[in-house]
Amino acid sequence: MKDNNATPPVAEKQPKELEIHGDKRTDNYFWMRLSEEQKNAKEKDAQTQKVYDYLNEENAYFDKVTAYTKDFQETLFQEMKGRIKEDDSSVPYKNRGYYYITRYEKGQQYPIYARKKGNLEATEEIMFNVNDEAKGHDYFQLGGLSVSPDNKLASFAVDTVSRRQYFIRIKNLETGKIYKDIIENTTGGSTWANDNTTLFYAKKDPITLRSSKIYKHVLGSDSKLDELVFEEKDETYNAFVYKTKSDKYIVIGSSATVSTEYQVLDADNPNGELKMIQARERDLEYDIAHYGDHFYIKTNKDGATNFKLMKTPVEKTSKENWVDVIPHRDDTLLEDISIFKEYLVLEERNEGLNKVRIKRWDNKADYYLPFDEETYAAGVYGNPEFDTDVIRYSYTSMTTPNSVVDFNMSDKSKDVKKEQEVLGGKFNKANYISERVWVTARDGKKVAVSIVRHKDTKLGKDTPLLQYAYGSYGYTIPDSFSTTRLSLLDRGFVYALAHIRGSQYLGREWYEDGKMLNKKNTFTDFIDCSKYLIENNYTSAEHLYASGGSAGGLLMGAIVNMNPELYNGIISAVPFVDVISTMLDESIPLTTGEFDEWGNPKDKEYYDYIKSYSPYDQVKAQTYPNMLVTTGLHDSQVQYWEPAKWVAKLRELKTDDNLLMMHTNMEAGHGGASGRFDALKEVARDYTFFLALENKIDKVKVKL
Repeated sequence: MKDNNATPPVAEKQPKELEIHGDKRTDNYFWMRLSEEQKNAKEKDAQTQKVYDYLNEENAYFDKVTAYTKDFQETLFQEMKGRIKEDDSSVPYKNRGYYYITRYEKGQQYPIYARKKGNLEATEEIMFNVNDEAKGHDYFQLGGLSVSPDNKLASFAVDTVSRRQYFIRIKNLETGKIYKDIIENTTGGSTWANDNTTLFYAKKDPITLRSSKIYKHVLGSDSKLDELVFEEKDETYNAFVYKTKSDKYIVIGSSATVSTEYQVLDADNPNGELKMIQARERDLEYDIAHYGDHFYIKTNKDGATNFKLMKTPVEKTSKENWVDVIPHRDDTLLEDISIFKEYLVLEERNEGLNKVRIKRWDNKADYYLPFDEETYAAGVYGNPEFDTDVIRYSYTSMTTPNSVVDFNMSDKSKDVKKEQEVLGGKFNKANYISERVWVTARDGKKVAVSIVRHKDTKLGKDTPLLQYAYGSYGYTIPDSFSTTRLSLLDRGFVYALAHIRGSQYLGREWYEDGKMLNKKNTFTDFIDCSKYLIENNYTSAEHLYASGGSAGGLLMGAIVNMNPELYNGIISAVPFVDVISTMLDESIPLTTGEFDEWGNPKDKEYYDYIKSYSPYDQVKAQTYPNMLVTTGLHDSQVQYWEPAKWVAKLRELKTDDNLLMMHTNMEAGHGGASGRFDALKEVARDYTFFLALENKIDKVKVKL
């Protein structure tokens, strides 16, 4: 893929001097930043028009360079779409006497939410047909669906901008009437009190988008008069609200990176007083679940780095009353718990792999679900029913499509409720090989890489390989199956998922060793994995590709500054690349809650460290790989101007004639397109970039 005669845009330079700690930086592209008011204004001012013109020029350049691939992109899209069961539906789950189902109809972009009363043979009630709701919108997201305890009402949330600022409405499920109540600028979630008329929700700051206030709304009232129940004053915390599985308590939580705090309210008395579980302390993290006369608490108290399970009486909830239920283990991360009448279910991670542990409260049974593949992903569903012996979980691997399984915890029988269908008639699990290798990083730590390929793909220096990772916030990318990935594997690509530091793949310390002043371990782990794959003849630098999104886009930006010679092509999606400027600006969404992830650059030690890896600040005159950068104009997580500025600076300084393209979705935000088929088109676009660089597309090129 070459740009032929297409001329890339050259962004105007308007130097802006930025100074802190006696250090001066010059940002030539600061002018690309627009406020939400500028973007939403009916009449665009001169700066807004200038930014829009630049983004559109980049899109036009991308379209021109990739014009010859459009037919192939459509072929790839149809191929991916052809593997999906279009008229698919979820496995029904039962809650308060109803079975709830999410299903899709052939040719439709959006889901239909339905339910059946009593049994699955009952008449279907359609709660929401999102396809009807989405008409006339370029972007549409319905979320936060919450049914009242009497099953008659449903609160729901809608975002039509893709900025994750939802307005909440209420629907009568018996009559179909949507009430006049409109609650604007929320997180989308809402929680019913047991009176079926009171709704709790979290409101966002309109500028920073931090969820800081919990309000109480009474059905039929003016939302502008809603009562403020709790306000989180500390800007490093977010506030949220939910209900315990027992339906006994409304829970109001405050969360920062290294600290949490919970207060509870009797769900039968929505006008009652909040009760503190345990006041916040720095470095004390805990989560709560209610069962009988106790709260069960997953916590890192007493130096439990990998977390442990404790309990405390509902009347004595402060930490001095907590007692161990499941003690801390150095080799096992406690990720989550599910409580049933007779059973406690623990989700653990050991040596990188998910474990599901079943334990009777009376201690008559304690065992693990059997999983036998070398690498896989398993997780427990929400399981809203309390008095049941059946737990629902999912299982998948890089070669095994997802299964939803109901497991009887008493007799250990299992019922596979659904196996993901891969249509098209070509998929055979036996045609694919997966493995897990361990790479010795430069400081001696062992980094796992999960690898999958077609059995006919021969490994060697000419083998194309796509390496992916994330490595931030303690989030662990699962070793899961992908129908879209088959389009790469069937064309001879190897796919490698690197479980680098910054995730919790090897426990909480794996995360701690990839954040703050250890953040560079994330980048060097990825690079060391790349070198291993080259040295061990999986591929070569001429055929090695990498991709990552959001904080994974930061990863891409760091590795191309540090070792650009290792990669032939990079996709950096919605990348967080202007780390210093963003973390210094507390008006930008999410900044204040991120200080314990990246550090606060107002502290010189952190400023110097962040600057030393911040991709935008570290762009230099050198050769860079072929690159595609994607973003969304309405992105609330990583503002569009970060990738836009980065691309402009790369164009200014890079010394090669390799491709550098940017595509901005002018209608979407961080998550990309909202419709399931539109999202597939974005995957087809990205895969085409790699396949074109490998000359795996017919070379019938349009004369540019």
